[in-house]
Amino acid sequence: MSATAGTEPVSLPAGATLRPLELPARADAGPTPLFREYADVRNRSILETTGRDDDALDAEALLPVLRSTASADRRQWAIERDGRVIGCAARVIPQDDGARTAMVVISLLKSEWGAGIGSAVHAHVEAELRSRGVRTLLHWAEHHDDGSGAAAIRSPMGVGDIPADRTARFLLHHGYRVEQVDRGSEFTFTPAGLRGLEALRARAAELAAGYRIVQWMLPTPAERVDGYAWLKSRMSTDVPDGDLDLPLEIWDASRVAEQDGRFAERGWSVQVTAAENVDTGELCAFNELAIGTDHAGTGHQYDTLVLAEHRGNRLGMLVKTAGLLSWHARFPASARIITYNAEQNRPMLDINEAIGFTPFAYEGAWKKELA
Repeated sequence: MSATAGTEPVSLPAGATLRPLELPARADAGPTPLFREYADVRNRSILETTGRDDDALDAEALLPVLRSTASADRRQWAIERDGRVIGCAARVIPQDDGARTAMVVISLLKSEWGAGIGSAVHAHVEAELRSRGVRTLLHWAEHHDDGSGAAAIRSPMGVGDIPADRTARFLLHHGYRVEQVDRGSEFTFTPAGLRGLEALRARAAELAAGYRIVQWMLPTPAERVDGYAWLKSRMSTDVPDGDLDLPLEIWDASRVAEQDGRFAERGWSVQVTAAENVDTGELCAFNELAIGTDHAGTGHQYDTLVLAEHRGNRLGMLVKTAGLLSWHARFPASARIITYNAEQNRPMLDINEAIGFTPFAYEGAWKKELA
């Protein structure tokens, strides 16, 4: 298969083709019919494999997610057969490490499994990435017991395992290995849960003397940009990632503005809760919560971090509980929050479990080194 990033469709097994997905050239242009079909198939494949629509995005919200930016080169393909889209493929090349690492996603509707289409798509995407100098492929996948009877795959970190389901077998066949297991957890707002949050926040505030909570909704206020950018940079150094060797991210005002703009284009609301050192004004911990245009839908807890030099002061518990309480007041119709954490990140899991988060899924973080 061609390793070039051309615009011509590529022939696949079973009469399928791989068509580069061309995004509208103008940022204010709406999704094309092909893009709408791509978004629909993406959402359907997620629902088929996970049983949930937590990560579904309509075409308008998905379009800004897929555009390339200064920090990441993105490319997508539609997998087609008989004039209809049957799957999606995408890759992202972060620019932080000299563009040597790429995240890869390939999804097919279940009705199309078993015909060799996924393997052919992977070969094409891998060849395209090799031609660009990429040397490491990363992939995250949720795994479920499919009755195969195969032994579970244990995380090399020593905590957590995943079923050796069809997706896991596909990745192993194509040279990937599991580097880390991530836990998906959910919290549902209830009267008892809110009382628990209040008590936990009060106790954390007592133990976090010398710090105060500051909050904002994106876009980031000018006076918070530098501190927020520094916290975001530290996410790539202070959070355990096993041997994934995720690229070191450098954040500055322009990257914060880029992120804020992408959320705004999607129509999403994002709340940041941070702990500020009273004496120095330094932001020392933060938590992000986000929701789409449906304010009765599932909320997403994204990054949470306490700077290593400020740990031991209950700041993680403080920013999480303060954030959740403010969030519920702002979006009372949203009853559920989901988040993901590495199984070896026991300090953060301890906080989640104390708050009342419970597991609902496990992901494998997979890696392939290209020779």
